Parts: sequence; C-alpha cells; structure tokens
Amino acid sequence: MTHYLCIVMERLSIISLTLLTTLLSPAIKAQGYYAANISPDSNTPASTIFLMPNVYPAVVLEGDTVACMWLKDFIKYSPLTFRNTKDQIAYTRLVRDVKKTLPYAKEIAAIILETYEYMETLPNDKERQKHLNRMEKYLMDQYTPKMKKLTRSQGQLLMKLVDRETNSSSYHIIDAFMGSFKAWSYNLFAGMFGNSLKTRYNPFGEDRVTERVCVLVEQGAV
Repeated sequence: MTHYLCIVMERLSIISLTLLTTLLSPAIKAQGYYAANISPDSNTPASTIFLMPNVYPAVVLEGDTVACMWLKDFIKYSPLTFRNTKDQIAYTRLVRDVKKTLPYAKEIAAIILETYEYMETLPNDKERQKHLNRMEKYLMDQYTPKMKKLTRSQGQLLMKLVDRETNSSSYHIIDAFMGSFKAWSYNLFAGMFGNSLKTRYNPFGEDRVTERVCVLVEQGAV
C-alpha cells in the first residue's frame, strides 16, 4: 500500500511539474533572465527569476531553474441541469449578457477607485467639484453611446454587477460623489425604464446563478 501511494505521489508530482512547465514555457526558454547578482553560468542555486516585466521567485529542479508563482483559485462547478428548454435558453442569454456587461462594471469600478484616490489629493472642495464635473462629462460622453445599446435587462444586470465590483449600489455611489439630489434624480430617470439605482447584488440568493456565470467568465471557462 505504501509503495502504491509513493507511485501515485510521484506521478502527481510529474503531472504538476509538466503543467507548471507548460504554463511557464517563456521562463524555460529564457534562462538568461536571472536576478542581477546571479550569473547564468554560476553554480549558485537561483532564488529569483525575471519574467519581464514581472519578477518571480525561482527554484532549481534537477539543474533547471523554474519560476514559481501563486495561481488564482479556480472554482469548479457541477454541471447544470435544466428543467426545460426555456430555462436553458434563459441561461444562455444570461451568459451572453454577463459577457457584455461585466467588463463595463469592472471599468466603472476602476474609474471610481481612481477618482476617489485622485480626489484625496485635491486641496479643497472647489477643486474636487471641478474634477467631478469633468469626470461626469467624460463618463457621459464615453459611456452613453454604449449604454444605449444595452437592453433593459442588460441595464439592470449592469447595475447589479457594479454593486458586485464595488460593494455599493449605483445610487450610493452617485450619492457619495455627487450628492443625494442628483442620485435621486438619476434614480427617478432609471425608474422610467424599469430600473433602480438602488438595486443590490446578492450572490448567495437570487443572483447565485449570475455569480456562477461571472466566475466562469472571469476564469475564461465560458
């Protein structure tokens, strides 16, 4: 039994090393990218390897220098079973809509973070307001043509995904940056189209299937 386990562990090690080698093929081909204090001709075990423009720790395996890195968690879901064709079509449509709106949600989240960090460097409220006005105009010019191409359901999904990426509803984001009156006005306008800026994202409740699709899209699995 012990001998059998040793064989299994050895094979798993070989498989893992093969996968790592495949993922890091540029590193294997570019043995010259060593740390500055280590020569490629040196017998000293390498502790760092450069994969330009990033730097990773490295280990020596049987005389070969292999870069090491942490890979993101990969979530494996059980296959879905659909009750009928209608449910399957709805899921396919959800995948399509997430692929279309999730990049926008991530862009918006990045802009919000960048705007907040930049505003922290401004000297007074007047300068902050001027910057907000510029950002509002930029966002309107940049995203209005794109938003017009979204369906009502895609618009509703986008607002939920903004909440997913920022942990704040669109209403609270506008309220924080531009004031409660403008947030109220925008929410009233959204309501005319059946949307609400106060929509929240619930990955463990009604949005659990959407969360599954988001994760699969982020992993490149769909």
